[in-house]
Amino acid sequence: MNKIISFDNVNGILTCEAGCVLENLSTFVENEGFIMPLDLGAKGSCHIGGNISTNAGGLRFIRYGSLHGNVLGLEVVLADGTILDMLTTLRKDNTGYDLKHLFIGSEGSLGVVTKISVLTPAKLSSTNVAFLSCNDYTSCQKLLLAARRSLGEILSAFEFMDHHCIDLAMQHLEGVQNPLPASPYKFYVLVETTGSDESSDKTKLEAFLLRSMEDGLVADGVIAQDISQASNFWRIREGISEASVKVGAVYKYDLSITVEKLYDIVEEMRCRLGDNAEVLGYGHLGDGNLHLNIVSSKYDDNILAQIEPFVYEWTSAQRGSISAEHGLGLMKAEKIHYSKSPEAVQLMASIKKLLDPKSILNPYKVLPQSVL
Repeated sequence: MNKIISFDNVNGILTCEAGCVLENLSTFVENEGFIMPLDLGAKGSCHIGGNISTNAGGLRFIRYGSLHGNVLGLEVVLADGTILDMLTTLRKDNTGYDLKHLFIGSEGSLGVVTKISVLTPAKLSSTNVAFLSCNDYTSCQKLLLAARRSLGEILSAFEFMDHHCIDLAMQHLEGVQNPLPASPYKFYVLVETTGSDESSDKTKLEAFLLRSMEDGLVADGVIAQDISQASNFWRIREGISEASVKVGAVYKYDLSITVEKLYDIVEEMRCRLGDNAEVLGYGHLGDGNLHLNIVSSKYDDNILAQIEPFVYEWTSAQRGSISAEHGLGLMKAEKIHYSKSPEAVQLMASIKKLLDPKSILNPYKVLPQSVL
């Protein structure tokens, strides 16, 4: 199930089977002058069917939005073997309920995605990447607002990392170099722009950087001068998860919180854990998505007891999500109530019972057993 079925190179609509690897699809559409609307660190191994089923977010979310907005049609096999043909390539279709959205992000618990049609944006010729440093988290927030206002439609990524992440990446990732080695800063931001005019885009980014430094939002910064430098910037950001695994034990949390409060949980967790573990905060600041990684030399029940359920209770109190883009799966199915009301969970259970009455599709995942 890894075939490309068709590609509409006028409208940029790709239709393919669910077993296609994301990176292979990216290569294919790029040769046609387009790009996939999502990009992940795991693109070399993940399948597009899995991306759809988990509603994967990734690095291009700030520019192109979620898969709910980019997937035009699906073919899905239901629990009783029914092939549900929703494989439309239409941009507009207001005939009845838009059922495909039930399966995007349902983690295979309602049906098995077999074919996809997805809208791919045009590949733009100009990409620029800047690596910036900030002295505090407030500056990171103000920088995000300034980037949206100054860079506008060409802003394609806004990623942040605290200095613990950079230190870890420098220690454990081979071949990476610190773009700003002069002195340590508390926070780092990677900004990417994608547009159609190389000269204009770079001028706009340089003016944004200069203005941000004059306003005191940025302590230091550098714009990649070639593909190698840009790749190094991205390697640091994408390699944080890989680097943290090399330390030993990692407790990973994928949280969605308002940008204003997003870093508070990192600082709270550091206070709770003290010297028992190192707490890393990084993620997609433009989407309000924090990746909270807690690393220690080995797994320890005492450390876990300090983290959970506190991390979920804190997030719930902020009306955040305990899973911004990674899904609930097996480990967090029983914790859905931290992010969803009892009424919402009950309605989800009713849909599950209707489409999969024998609970044979990805059992024990997404929903708590108590409601099934």
